[in-house]
Amino acid sequence: MDYDQVVPYIPNLRRYARALVGDRHAADDLVQDTLERAVTKFHLWRPGNLRAWLFSIMHNVFVNQLRARRISPSAEMDENFAGATTPGWIIDVRDLERGLAKLPAEQREVVLMVSLEDLSYEEVSRALGVPIGTVMSRLSRGREKLRRHMDGESARPNLKAVP
Repeated sequence: MDYDQVVPYIPNLRRYARALVGDRHAADDLVQDTLERAVTKFHLWRPGNLRAWLFSIMHNVFVNQLRARRISPSAEMDENFAGATTPGWIIDVRDLERGLAKLPAEQREVVLMVSLEDLSYEEVSRALGVPIGTVMSRLSRGREKLRRHMDGESARPNLKAVP
């Protein structure tokens, strides 16, 4: 394995892991577990999109850890994460983080991969091992739930509302 190929993706992996688990230390552990798995399974990689392959490994490691520990991702934010920003911005970020934490894991993963990591639907499809239509559906449902959360609406849509 040429480690120089993987190194540029570590910041992306860290950002995605941080958004998935909500804790800096747990995110670092997830990245380390992902890179360790990538090294041991590199013989399985077929030339193509290394970034999507690494995200696929992280997804699988994350899901396996959740199943093994029966835990839910934390919605706590590291105080240093926001840096020198306005208090209103910090509140918005925390509200977004709470909204992400409330999403089902499969929707949260797709929202983060597309919105935060800027992966294409095809790359997300390959990384998660699901059809593109499933990616689009999860993304749409996840974004709608996030929008309702951020707007302070209830989780259930108002069926009486007429557009």
